[in-house]
Amino acid sequence: EALGIAGLVGAGRTELCKGIFGAYGKCSGEILIDGQKIEIKSPIDAIKNGISYIAEDRKKEGLAINMSVSQNMSFPILDMISSKIIGYIDKDKLTEKSNSMIEKLSIKTPSISQKVKNLSGGNQQKIVIGKWILKNPKVVIFDEPTRGIDVNAKIEIYKIINELKASGIGVIVISSELPEILGITDRILVMCNKGIRANIETRKTNQEEIMNFATKFND
Repeated sequence: EALGIAGLVGAGRTELCKGIFGAYGKCSGEILIDGQKIEIKSPIDAIKNGISYIAEDRKKEGLAINMSVSQNMSFPILDMISSKIIGYIDKDKLTEKSNSMIEKLSIKTPSISQKVKNLSGGNQQKIVIGKWILKNPKVVIFDEPTRGIDVNAKIEIYKIINELKASGIGVIVISSELPEILGITDRILVMCNKGIRANIETRKTNQEEIMNFATKFND
């Protein structure tokens, strides 16, 4: 399914998902993947267990914008494209995987050597998504996946999210845009004041109800 996380700014949406990803070290609560309880103390633990996090600020937290498309694609998969010789990366494997993702996600770039900073916001976002797809994740967390990109790129991102869901990958989407949350999710958690106020089926709710739950500070 695609799970949406809605709420006002400061409700704790990003903090919740960064906690799942291990950004704050070990947190309270339980996390289960494929029915098995796992322990996450760091992002490395999260990645090893199949959890990927696509940050809200792609330029600061998702990309090395002064590096090339292929270099950015390589970061999560260094273990998959490196030989046993320390420091050696199989460039042919990296080229193959980068080109496959460029084709799969329709990333518009002159070549895999192009610096990411020279691409549009939508293509930058697809590179962030692509590098995590290469890692074969079980769960992908999207934090404001379409912020700062044009309408056509938004539609393409929605298509990617639907394809991930259809392939059996769990998707979590944080978004401040209620039409977006209502349009691409199956279920929505509404947060307020760092807590979950509602867990509702998307098809049974609307913007008014979500906003009602999102502003119940005293409940």
